[in-house]
Amino acid sequence: MSLDPATKERFDTLVNQHRVVLFMKGNRRMPQCGFSARVVEILDGVVDGYETVNVLADPEVRAGIKEYSDWPTIPQLYIDGEFVGGCDIVTEMAGNGELHKTLGVELAEVAAPTITVTAAAAAALNEALQGQDDGLRFKVPATFRYEMTLGAKMFGDVEVQAGGVTFLLDRASAERADGTVIDYTTSAMGAGFQISNPNEPVTVAQIAPPALKAMLADPNVDVAFVDVRTVAEHATARIDGARLLDAETAAWLEGLDKAKAVLVFHCHHGMRSQAEAEKWVARGFKNVVNLSGGIDAWSRQVDSSVPLY
Repeated sequence: MSLDPATKERFDTLVNQHRVVLFMKGNRRMPQCGFSARVVEILDGVVDGYETVNVLADPEVRAGIKEYSDWPTIPQLYIDGEFVGGCDIVTEMAGNGELHKTLGVELAEVAAPTITVTAAAAAALNEALQGQDDGLRFKVPATFRYEMTLGAKMFGDVEVQAGGVTFLLDRASAERADGTVIDYTTSAMGAGFQISNPNEPVTVAQIAPPALKAMLADPNVDVAFVDVRTVAEHATARIDGARLLDAETAAWLEGLDKAKAVLVFHCHHGMRSQAEAEKWVARGFKNVVNLSGGIDAWSRQVDSSVPLY
């Protein structure tokens, strides 16, 4: 059965709109099958930008792409408008360097990153890897949502020995991983690996009302506590010590030490303050916090004398 002209034209447009197009289940940030996830992992290590088409979102695309490519499975990769193949073919091409050649990617020298593995993490990793021939693939994506999986060494991989473990990193991960510390901790929530990386971008931390109360009472922590609500809201209900954000307060914040100051923002329910906090992260402040749930949560959890509205 052949595709009708309109459907074929639709696919022609899809595969030619971008240089690299992956038809997959899910999307780049959230693959919905192991084969799609594998190809995403490979592409992430080779190219910065590519387009994904979620076949699960459109039954016509899911069925039609198989007919269009004359290929029975998903995912399917197109480069420069030409069909490359599915997961097995892409994996093989990544392993022998053909994928890099097809994409025109020249492999410049990438220094092996320094990775520190604590004694506890080394013990846990070596126990888990006992009897395994593959190395431990350590992925550091642009989102810094770390992944550790078993896998064979692929073309262009950077190999690092740390804590008696062989780490295999794609080149993009290697560039982001320098200075990473891998620990293994046990808490009331259970045991697990804890990864810290000095290259992670600063993000807005969330704090619950009881924890903020303790922070405000700690003489060793100099908190700049800011209310981003309107003048009328501030007059209706306020938390002691919170300064209303106006031109004067903004100027005061700008004069603080961006590396040392602790900026805490609050609003009614936490959404406006989150947006404002992100602006101050963008301005270079390293310790920026949002009150989770806002003044409403503070009234319910810490101080019921603060009016609800």
